[in-house]
Amino acid sequence: MATRKRKHPRQYAVIGLGRFGTSVAQTLYEMGCEVLAIDSDEEKVQMVANTVTHAVQADATDEGAMRALGLRNFDVAIVSIGDVQASILTTLVLKEMGIKWLIAKALSELHGRVLEKIGADKVIYPERDMGMRVAHNLISGSIVDYVELAPGYSIIEVVAQGKYSGRTLKELDLRARYGVSIMAIKRGAEVIVAPGANDYIQTGDQLIAIGKDEMLERFEQAETTA
Repeated sequence: MATRKRKHPRQYAVIGLGRFGTSVAQTLYEMGCEVLAIDSDEEKVQMVANTVTHAVQADATDEGAMRALGLRNFDVAIVSIGDVQASILTTLVLKEMGIKWLIAKALSELHGRVLEKIGADKVIYPERDMGMRVAHNLISGSIVDYVELAPGYSIIEVVAQGKYSGRTLKELDLRARYGVSIMAIKRGAEVIVAPGANDYIQTGDQLIAIGKDEMLERFEQAETTA
């Protein structure tokens, strides 16, 4: 068991050290959190040992082993196991232990529904969500990035290159016309957070917009067809 000391009250257990789990564990640690990384593969454990608080080889489907590691006392457990059966069994074990908040990675919609039924507090679909972001970027040359917030709602980055350029947000009145709000404007190295009504849009600005999917699509199409 490898150990590194880091002062932070919030504790995370990341179970499953594939690419996604490793990235989550290391990022949480870099943000100052205490992170326990668990995998049944000793090689994977050793690879992250110096980039998390603790790294342990253990069978996550073994309730006795999980109790011995004190997982019940952790604030959040993240199950990122690639094997569907092991993922479900681990989620079930942790919920029966009384884990405070459990996030589970799903490989498919069916897998996700099962995880929800057995008690996962939040189910994420990293492969699907990344695929959606890539598809949106490929289809529209004006969309820089795309993030799904919840069913029907998203955040997109749109490059100003047509009718939006040279006008203020008040003149554009995007909320009334398209039902979207501009959260920020990225202009080179400058970022204008919560821009005001009198802020101008310049050609090449990246507009970070939030709203319903159908409204965002209208907003983006209006700019690219201008």
